[in-house]
Order: sequence, then C-alpha cells, then structure tokens
Amino acid sequence: DVKLLDSRFKQAMERNADYLLSLEPDRFLHNTRQYCGLQPKGKVYGGWESRGIAGHALGHYLTAISQQYLATGDKRFREKLDYTISEMAMCQERYGDGYIGALPPLELETLRGFKQGMLALQGGFGFKGGAWVPWYTEHKILAGLIDAWSIGGNEQAKGVALNLAGFIKSATDGLSPKQQQDMLGVEFGGMNEALADLYVLTGDKQYLDLSHRFYHHAVLDPLLAGKDDMPGKHANTQIPKIIGEAVTYEATGNPDDRKIAEFFWNLIVDRYTFAIGGNSDREHFFPPDQADKHLGPQTAETCNVYNMLKLTKHLIQWNPSVKYADFYERALYNQILGSQEPTHGMFTYFQGMKPGFFHTFSTPTESFWCCVGTGMENHTKYGEAIYFHSDRELYVNLFIPSELRWEEKQLTLQQETKYPETNQTTLTITSAPSTPITLCVRCPAWASGPLAIKLNSQPFQVEAEPGAYAKIDRSWKDGDKIDVTIPMGVRTEPLEGDAKMVAFLYGPVVLAGDFGKVPDGPTFPEASVHTANDNAPGAKVPPIIADDVASIARSLHRSKDDALIFEMPDSSGSAATKSLAFRPYNNLAFNYYNVYWNVVTPQQWASEKSRHDAEAEQKRLDQARLVDEVTPGEQQSEIDHAIASDQSSTGNYQDRPWRDARNGGHFDYRLKVLGDGTPQLLRVSYAGGDNNRAFQILIDGKVLATEHLNGGKPDTFITKEYDLPANLLSGKSTLTVRFQSIEGKTAGGVY
Repeated sequence: DVKLLDSRFKQAMERNADYLLSLEPDRFLHNTRQYCGLQPKGKVYGGWESRGIAGHALGHYLTAISQQYLATGDKRFREKLDYTISEMAMCQERYGDGYIGALPPLELETLRGFKQGMLALQGGFGFKGGAWVPWYTEHKILAGLIDAWSIGGNEQAKGVALNLAGFIKSATDGLSPKQQQDMLGVEFGGMNEALADLYVLTGDKQYLDLSHRFYHHAVLDPLLAGKDDMPGKHANTQIPKIIGEAVTYEATGNPDDRKIAEFFWNLIVDRYTFAIGGNSDREHFFPPDQADKHLGPQTAETCNVYNMLKLTKHLIQWNPSVKYADFYERALYNQILGSQEPTHGMFTYFQGMKPGFFHTFSTPTESFWCCVGTGMENHTKYGEAIYFHSDRELYVNLFIPSELRWEEKQLTLQQETKYPETNQTTLTITSAPSTPITLCVRCPAWASGPLAIKLNSQPFQVEAEPGAYAKIDRSWKDGDKIDVTIPMGVRTEPLEGDAKMVAFLYGPVVLAGDFGKVPDGPTFPEASVHTANDNAPGAKVPPIIADDVASIARSLHRSKDDALIFEMPDSSGSAATKSLAFRPYNNLAFNYYNVYWNVVTPQQWASEKSRHDAEAEQKRLDQARLVDEVTPGEQQSEIDHAIASDQSSTGNYQDRPWRDARNGGHFDYRLKVLGDGTPQLLRVSYAGGDNNRAFQILIDGKVLATEHLNGGKPDTFITKEYDLPANLLSGKSTLTVRFQSIEGKTAGGVY
C-alpha cells in the first residue's frame, strides 16, 4: 500500500481526480443505451467518442476510476464505478449475445459478421466497409471491466467481463487460422493481454486459448527470432501485443513469451526512444539511424509511453534491474508529467520534438483522443512503481515523497525528498519489521558516482555504484533513518544516429530550451483536433557553437539553487537572445521549447549560417502553405484520411512507405482544402526509378491528370505538382483524391 505525500506527483494526481469526477457516466453510456433500444440519459461526448471508436474512453474511464479508488479509498469513485457497471450489465442483457460497449452499428455489425466468416480487409489496416478498429475499442471495455472487478472490487463487473469474453469467443469461433491472422492486421489493442488476465483471475483455460487467437505471427515471430522488423510499423499497435506476451509468460511460464517481451523492450528503449522516454513519429517506428529526419510535430505519442511503462512494470518484477527503473523514471518525469496541462489536467497526444515547438492539449469534452483515455489512467498510478519487494527484499526504485505500508512484514516506511531539485532523499522506518529485510536503493546508471548513504546520521559503507542497487541488510528499528545522496550533474545524450544532435539532462529530467510563452488562441492551449497546430510556426532555434560535443555540458550553469533553471551563453550570433534558458521539459506546458540541439564548430557555423537560415525559412514557408497531407502506406495517416482501396498494396522503399494499385484498382484519400478561392495544388511524390506506370488522378470523380511514370531516375524521389481548378474547390472543406490504375498498369507507388 503506497500513499503519495505532497509533491508534483500528488498534485498531478489530484488534478486528474478532479477531471475524472467532472465526467458523467451517462454521457459515456449514450451509445450503449441508444443501440440496445434504451433512451440515453446524457448527451454523447464529442471528439472520438462520437466516432467509430466510441467506447474506448469508457473503458479507460472504468480503469482510471478503479485505480483512483484503490489509491485513495475515495468513495466518490466507487459510486461512479458501481453505477456505470450496473448500467452496462442492464444493457448487456438487452444486446443478448454478450456484447457490451458503445460501438456504432457499423463497427458492431462488423464484429458480429465474423460469426458467419464475413471478414475482408481494406487498405491493409482496416476492415472493408470502414469499421474503425472495433477490437481495439472492445479491448478497452474488457480491460476496464476486469479492472473494475479486480481493482475496484465490483463483483458485478466480473459477470459482465465474462459475458463479453463469451462474445469475443463466439465472434472468432468460425474464423479459419488465416482469417484470424488477417483480422489481426487491424489494430486490436491488448486483447491478448486482457484475455490472459481473465485466465489468471479465473483459472479457466478457455480464456488462455482465446488469447492465443490474438497472437499476431507477422509481428511476434520476427521478435522471437531476435529480428528488428519495426521500421514502418504503427508503434502503439505493436506495444500492447508485447504486453500480452508478458502476461502470458506470467500465466504459463513459456520462455518464448518472455524472450519476445525482453527483446522488444531492449530494442525500443535502446534504439527507438527519444530523451524524454517517448518514441515514434506520426505514430510509426522509423529507422533509428534516421531520427534526425523525424524531429517533427507528431513525435512521442503519449499512448506509447503508457504502454511501455506497463511493459516495464512486468519486466522489473521478473528481474529487478536498474535499467528498467531508470527508463521508468525517465518516462515518468518527462513525458508523463509533461503530458498534463497544469491548470485543469488536460492531456497531450503527441509531444513534438520539432525545434522550437509547443504542446497542444485536449479539451475537457470534445477531444477524447486515444491519449486522453490512457492519460486518465496515467495520473492515477504514480505510486505503483516506487517500491517493489521480494520475500525479504524491498526495492526503492523511485525517489518520490510517499508512505509505504508492507503489511506482510508489518513495515511502514516514509520517503521525504525534493528530488530532483535536490539530489537527496530520506527514508525513515516509522514501523519496523519483526524480521530482517534487505533495503535495496537504486543508484541510477546516469549518476556521476556512487550513492552516499548515512544510517542514523552516520556514514554507512555499502557498494552503491551507478547501475546497481545499494543493499542494506539488517534488523531494523523504529525511527531508523537512511539519508541517500545521488550524485547528479548536467550531461548530454546524442540523438540516435547523429552524434551532433544532443539533448541535455540533469539527473532524470530533460532540460529543454525555454523560448517564451505561446500566445493563447483558438487552438492553444486546448484543441479538439490533436493535429490542429502541426503547421503553426515555432520559435527560431539557434545551433550551439562548440569545438566538441563533450564540452557543451560544462557550459550549462545552474542559475538558481532552489529551482532547476540553467543558462548557457548563446554563441551563435542570433539576434533572438544573448543567453539560452533551460528548464525541466515537464515545466514548459505553455512555452515554446527545444529538446535536441544541433552542435556545430565555429568554422562550420561561419560557412553554414546563411544556408542554415535559408533552409529554416524555406521550411517555415512550406509549412505555412500546407493545408493537409497524407503519408500513403502509413496506418494512422491513412485512417485519418478515410483510406478506401481496391487491388492495392503497400510497402517500403528506402525507408519510405508507399501505396500503389494495379489492374484497374484504386486508392482514395479525403483531404482538407480551402474553399475560399485561394489557389491550391496537389503535390505528390513518386520513386524516380518506377517505370511503365500509367494511371489517372481524380478529384471527387473528375479527372485531374493522366500520369505516366517512365523511370530513368533510380535511387531518387521526384515530386510533381498538379494545380487544382477553382471549380473543384469552391465551397468545399474536403475533397476525395483517387489514384486510379489503368487496366494492366500500376498506379503509383505514391509516397
């Protein structure tokens, strides 16, 4: 039992609790009641809860209020939980086949159609007809019901969860093995995890067998073989699958499941992770050595970190290694704390690594993005990873003010600290255990030296090297006090694949450049659309001029003893500022910030300054002109642009995704336009080596151009522009672009 004491974490938890209490179960249950024939009691929430993914936030809400009740004992959350479950149980009876959720008719009928073997894909990432990831949504519902039962203590939720599992079984009973694998090409969340959890909770093997139907061979088999096959894959589609393997290992002891989980974790953390703990660009993994090309507005999806922390929690329980706790701390202090808007607790979707960028936060009732759902959970469980224990060892992993009660050992411990503003924490035994235990205190791998430990104000000699646990084995007494000092300093970390791009860290926190307040506007700080500010201009970020990367950490000086504020002289000659202020990344919710810095020598800067400024200005102009863009072959980008296709395929060339269509096939996207008379054009990229390609480009069914690609420029990409006639734009907010292949020919590939 862990209770948070006053700190930034407790404040974030309380802010989130206020938001959870403001939410109305009847609004989440609008669709649930309407589609089973009952009158809704509340208006449906906006954003994603009004779309095909409706119900995902309901599932997260169940988990969040269950976790908040567990953490605080606040009966208001139990009352909301009990009411929501009772309503769901009543509606489940009316649906009649075990289903429960808030899916619109298209998504629900798609799942029910599986019973008759009706399963067809569209575009490679979706079901034919356009149903939006219904198993993903139902995973959130099932996981929420399981948590309501196992964490929140609501016994009625058990029956509702088991009935829903019965629906999942009946929906997939009639699918062939090939159909099952085809089905898994569409994002399904952590359905394997939830079903394995049911097996653990009930001991009924049918749920373990059912979880195996959600084993995705195309993704998991390469990981089992130790192969990195991640570039180009939708990141948060994959991470929950790995969590499912971790739960399956715990349930069965199958070493292959553990091998997959450990290999994946090491791969993502060591090669794919930004300094703040997040990963991905535009929701996809990219080749790690090309990270410098992916410092954009859509990096570091918050859901990904939520799931990486879930996976980390499993791994650290198998093997209490400092590397797991170090990652957990990094992600928690930077991306998770940084994801919360600090006045009334809204959430980020992405945390852009774009130079000089800023955060976009959700609205209270009109967003409900996936990262709002996981965000509701993130801030309810800050106490879950501070301490772990074995039979006679207590691991102190995080330095967060808290009180621990280990009832089996009759131990109560209090941790007091202002870390990381200070580099010290104090552990006090307020109720001593009756038998000896070993206290294991983490010494982070990034520490600049071993821990300094005092026991009852006297120096205590113990091995306490960076990357290991300092272990104190003794019979404890009431009032024993352990003072721990963690050596901390400023250090740099290079961007994967580019040693001249660096981030600054002090202890666990990323120090980001502070470029001042972002002006309030219609989409800042809150927006209903998570990409609303992607093309907004950011602050102009100068490079750092230094003879070598190793020296620049020493030039960052702390300007205040009681706050983590650092300064560095600006040697670039920029007129914008004479000195650069650096603050913890998680403190810059309303400011322009910069995480990765380009380091150049004085000689390089003298010769490159003009080119650097011209490129930055051209990039700014291009972004200002952009109305909308889609990345063909990239899952979320295509879903966001209503992909429809026939006889179409996708792939990657030179680490860029593409889509084509063959033999009369086509693929379509819906793109935003300005219908106010502004001249606009369509810009399309192709591979310069593609030959013998012939196709038409149509706008809302009317031919815009007939294109022939005849190769001749191998290993390059070409971009063509097509003027859009005013009569095709007038009065419209969107239009449909179709690439239509000519019989016997190929349309595209389009990049």
